[in-house]
Amino acid sequence: MATIKDVCKLAGVSKATVSRVLNSTGQVKKSTADAVYQAISALDYKPSSLARALATNSTNTIGLVVSAFEGAYFSSLLRKASQTTLQAGKQLLIMDGGHSSASEQLAIESLVERKVDAVILYTRQIPEAVLKQLMNDLSIPLIIINQQVEGFEERCISFNQYEAAQQAAEYLLSKGHKEFACITGPESSINSHLRLQGFQDTLIKYNLQTCTAYHGDYFTQSGYHACNELLASKQSFTAIFAANDNMAMGAIRALHDAGLQVPQDISVLGFDNDPAGEFTIPSLTTIMLPVEEMAYTAVKQALQLIDKQEISTIALFSGNLIVRESVDHL
Repeated sequence: MATIKDVCKLAGVSKATVSRVLNSTGQVKKSTADAVYQAISALDYKPSSLARALATNSTNTIGLVVSAFEGAYFSSLLRKASQTTLQAGKQLLIMDGGHSSASEQLAIESLVERKVDAVILYTRQIPEAVLKQLMNDLSIPLIIINQQVEGFEERCISFNQYEAAQQAAEYLLSKGHKEFACITGPESSINSHLRLQGFQDTLIKYNLQTCTAYHGDYFTQSGYHACNELLASKQSFTAIFAANDNMAMGAIRALHDAGLQVPQDISVLGFDNDPAGEFTIPSLTTIMLPVEEMAYTAVKQALQLIDKQEISTIALFSGNLIVRESVDHL
């Protein structure tokens, strides 16, 4: 395997000159650069990525930490982030956040040790105070998806959870529903609280009784179990608002097992617009969360910070109601 010394010998230049040509630093005559490239081609020399990283203080990599690898939601996020990074001539290193604040922080530390140029964090668990500390302390840019951090708004790519939940409540109310049940996410999740609060506040606005929250973990099985708890409580309700589509699908199955039809007996509205929702029976009415746009924007913000450019605050993304078959008029 050819080494940089072999390139130097064949091109008749110093190691420093080869380094300047490879890293596009300093002034090198065109004839000299051409000689170096010809030597590299003749020898099939492959520059060491580590050596180039040390020379340029850049690894051309961006780290991404996500809460989970499961489901269409995160698949869409990962795919768009990877495509956008690749188009910018960089690589994406992905770490599993592991569903806890501690594991998310360990993933960030691991990426920093790997000398990535920036980190994008999709967090469900890390408290705002810890995020502030990370943003202050890290030597590389940190972009947050899914949460707002006071004082670092320009580095946060977020969705208006509260407004989207209001939209869901308004739609159910427009269909004549007045008694509701809610299947929400973990109590530790800030966004879970925002979705529930947006829904509850809308009910209060219309002088209706708020609904008891049954907690899941965003996975289908938890929606199934939460709905069974709801049915066992004998609570009166005509519609369920689930904080994501996976739990909504689990709830539909639980209702089916209990001999109840959706939407004839109970209407169900989800959140996220999981692709599978279009093909369930009945197809799932939901709130679309523009996760691909958010992933694209997060990578673009990171790239600008890597290039030492100023960035501006990104407005909160909004949801869109996707009307299908799982909600009926009362």
